[in-house]
Amino acid sequence: MYAVSPGAGLLRPAKQCPSPNQDDRPEGMVPDLIILHGISLPPGEYGGDAIESFFTNSLDCDSHPYFAEIRDVRVSAHLLIRRSGDLIQFVPIARRAWHAGDSSFHGRSCCNDYSIGIELEGTDDTPYTDEQYMNLAAVISAICESYPGISARQIAGHCDVAPGRKTDPGPAFDWLRLYDGLLIQE
Repeated sequence: MYAVSPGAGLLRPAKQCPSPNQDDRPEGMVPDLIILHGISLPPGEYGGDAIESFFTNSLDCDSHPYFAEIRDVRVSAHLLIRRSGDLIQFVPIARRAWHAGDSSFHGRSCCNDYSIGIELEGTDDTPYTDEQYMNLAAVISAICESYPGISARQIAGHCDVAPGRKTDPGPAFDWLRLYDGLLIQE
């Protein structure tokens, strides 16, 4: 279903929406962690192009009161899975996306250096959709084929790498459902 192109790190058949909020990974660094996030813009609202605009620094910050709070924020993720299951790629997997911020996983800081950020359109307390779980498992399986250093033990929530600062993907995210989906993909 999904495949990661060698070298370029593009996930096919994801829609490509390049973000300027990316740079090179440190020399010799290969991703070995997946970080799951939850996002909705404005908070609690789904659909529209606000997430794409936010990750590409083109958000009309006067179009909603909340957007003024994030006016100067420059972030991205490698991938976004919409509630419909549609997949959008902002940053090639081989490059560093700016998604984890001040973070640490198993004693290693600077998670952006060695991780792949996957955003799920949603909130901490709203259940994610069947389509999201199905496509997330398929995407992770494709990534694991291209990056054998990543396994189910190398998947974390933003809440796990930035505890006290971040809570996503939140208690509504069903980790067991993800793991069951990964077993089916194998």
